[in-house]
Amino acid sequence: MGFLQVMWKKKDTEAAGGIMYIIAGLGNPDKKYVNTRHNVGFDVIDALAEQYNINMNIRKHKAVCGIGTVEGVKALLVKPQTYMNLSGESVAEILAYYKLNAAGHLLVAYDDISLACGNIRIRAKGSAGGHNGIKNIIARTGSDAFARIKIGVGEKPAGWDLADYVLGRFSQAERRLIDGAVADAVTAAGYVVNGGIDRAMNEFNRKNRE
Repeated sequence: MGFLQVMWKKKDTEAAGGIMYIIAGLGNPDKKYVNTRHNVGFDVIDALAEQYNINMNIRKHKAVCGIGTVEGVKALLVKPQTYMNLSGESVAEILAYYKLNAAGHLLVAYDDISLACGNIRIRAKGSAGGHNGIKNIIARTGSDAFARIKIGVGEKPAGWDLADYVLGRFSQAERRLIDGAVADAVTAAGYVVNGGIDRAMNEFNRKNRE
């Protein structure tokens, strides 16, 4: 089923007012990238949309978006359509549009090859850690002080090209671990938007899947 394109007239903008949190999941837009390691951020947004009954029916700001309420907080779910390495173009434009600062109003979910498959880590801020999508968001927003949920996709095997690895798909066993990680990320996102990032870190940063 395709996305419904929404014309953002004045009344639409007014209806969309009051956004308090931007939750962005990183990935690549083409169908060939669905279910790849690099697209687990999109998986988190899809799961949030399902959990909170948010319709991802808006195409604006170089992204597919949905407006709804996450644990009582009005939020905009975002899947940038710029391709991973230019994710900041979309995120920075959205923050400027809603007059929000990255610190305290932005949460980004994305893949991390330094974490074992299925584990997640929540951070309040930090460097890009070699992730090009995060690197571009920091460059475009001028800030690294935004919350993030890292979803472990496993370390690149020796001899593999990094691009081939992150654009590859999970085995069935790995996919089960990732599904659990995505579910945890949804719960963690609910904590974060309510100011409970310490709770999220305490609950999930010590939780490991083998």
